[in-house]
Order: sequence, then structure tokens, then C-alpha cells
Amino acid sequence: MQFSAQELAQLLAGKIEGNPQVYVQQLTGIENATDGCISFVSNKKYLPFAYTTHASILVISEDIVLQAPITPTIIRVKDAYLAFAQLQAFYQQKQQAPSGIHPNSCVEATVSLGKSLYLGAFAYIGHHSSVSDHVLIYPQVYIGDRVEIGAGSIIYAGAKIYSDTKIGKHCIIHAGAVIGSDGFGFAPKENGQFQKIPQLGNVILENDVEIGANTTIDCGTMGSTIIRQGVKIDNLVQIAHNVEIGAHTVIAAQAGISGSTQLGKHCFVGGQAGFVGHIKIADGTKINAQSGVSKSVKEPGKMLTGSPAFAFRDSLRAQAIYRRLPSLEAR
Repeated sequence: MQFSAQELAQLLAGKIEGNPQVYVQQLTGIENATDGCISFVSNKKYLPFAYTTHASILVISEDIVLQAPITPTIIRVKDAYLAFAQLQAFYQQKQQAPSGIHPNSCVEATVSLGKSLYLGAFAYIGHHSSVSDHVLIYPQVYIGDRVEIGAGSIIYAGAKIYSDTKIGKHCIIHAGAVIGSDGFGFAPKENGQFQKIPQLGNVILENDVEIGANTTIDCGTMGSTIIRQGVKIDNLVQIAHNVEIGAHTVIAAQAGISGSTQLGKHCFVGGQAGFVGHIKIADGTKINAQSGVSKSVKEPGKMLTGSPAFAFRDSLRAQAIYRRLPSLEAR
């Protein structure tokens, strides 16, 4: 696939500096770019590469000032990082997606299938499930009974979707993810043993949700575990029963969220952060990596760190005092 600078500038709503008819075939990082490649500069620490790169086109943020002429054609945009993400999505759309139903797949007779599907080898779809148009289901995916999958969603190889799960439009579920497994619920008995509590609920993923590889989302004990629109969840994340994740929240790898906890909208959760159960986190909360959140956060937009997590600025002050403890003791 070839695209001219003029075409790409129109796609990105950018301004061209240089030859609008130069063509590119490949996207790559600026350090390794060659003729026929397009790359980007959004961080000023990568600006020196702009003067030595062999890329044919560079996407550059408006606020970056060049100190000398450069060889590539420039496309100026408001945010080069975001623009390059849009460009990658455009290239991905242009690639030929797989299609057709493999003869070694298994679809129960009561399943409703949409148009332009892909169903890979050894994939299985259970009774009374429905799959909408333009869905891609890769090999060895398991989909249980009464599952609903919205148009344009992608389920990569080896993912497991338990019964009664509802998946919205344009969702992405990566390899090995498990959606709808039993929540961790056990009632203690007088003899010291534990009685398993049946998990009768389901999982709901709203539109544009992305679930990372080997992430697990448990079904509700009763009711639903809900992942709201636009949520992005990294690999190896554990989300327990009846959790609700607010719209457009981002959760990094190895985080764990205990049962019935509610995260607000537009939250940022760092890697290996942990949450106790039955708490509420306000909209816009930012939680640093490896933090342990043990109490509800009521004020929107707070930054938390530490274990137990507390206000970021207070944590920095505490760290400063901690570093001075030896000299304070000596004094």
C-alpha cells in the first residue's frame, strides 16, 4: 500500500511542509526509518533524529521548532503521538482481514451469525449465541451459550468467553483472556471448610473496550460485572465479581481489583496496583504503580501512591522526611 503526503495530511488534518507528492509504504520508529517510511516526533528528546533520519515523511507536533532544515517532508499536526496512532489504525484497516468460516470450527445450530465473519479453526460457539457483522474470531476461541458479540469486534486466539457474556461493538479481546469465569466466593463452614457460592451473574463489555492478553474478568455473583465504554485493560489484569469500571478508564498490567469495587470514569491505574473490595473510586483518579488502595476515594482527580495509597504530594513529603531520618536521629 502506498500513500502520498497529501493523502495522509488530509487524513490527519495536518499541514504539509515540503513535497506533497512523496509516497510512503511503511510506518516505523524514527531511529530505524528508511526511504519510503513515515515516522513521527512528539517528544523533543527524539528531535536530534529528525536531522539524520532517512524517512520520507515525518509527522511533527506543532510546538516543535526545528533548528535546521531536514530532508523528509513534514506533516504538522496538533499532537503527533495521537496522529500517529490514528495513522496506525488507518494502515491496519487497509490490511486484508481474514474471512470465512473454517470447516474445523463448530457452531451450534441455534447460533445467529452476521455477515462478513471470520471464524478460525477449532473455534466453538455455543447454543443461542449471536455474533454480529464483521466480527473476527480467531482459532481455538471458546464462546459459551447465550453470548452476544457486537459488530466489528475481534476475539484473538485462545480466548474463553463464558456463557451469558455480552460484548459490545468494536471490542478487542486478546489471546488467552478469560471473560466470565467464576468469582472467588466461598462461605466458611463450622468445620473449617468452605462452601462454594454459585456465581450466577455475567459480564458486560460496552462498546470500544479492549482486554489484554491473559486478563481475567469474573462474572457477577448475582447481577453483572460491567466494563463501561472505551475502557482499556492491559495484559494479566484480574477483575473480580461485580466490579464496575467507568468509561474510558485505563488499567495497566498485573493490577487487581477486588469484588464489588467501582472505579469512576477517566481513571488511570498503574501496573501492579491493588484494590480492596466494596470501595468507590472517584472520576479522574490517578493511581501510581504498585499502590494499594484500601479506602474509597471521594474527591475527583486525586493522585494516589503507596501502600496503603494516599495523596501523592503527602507521599512525596513523607518520602523526604524518611530520607532525612538518619540525620534527624543523629541530631
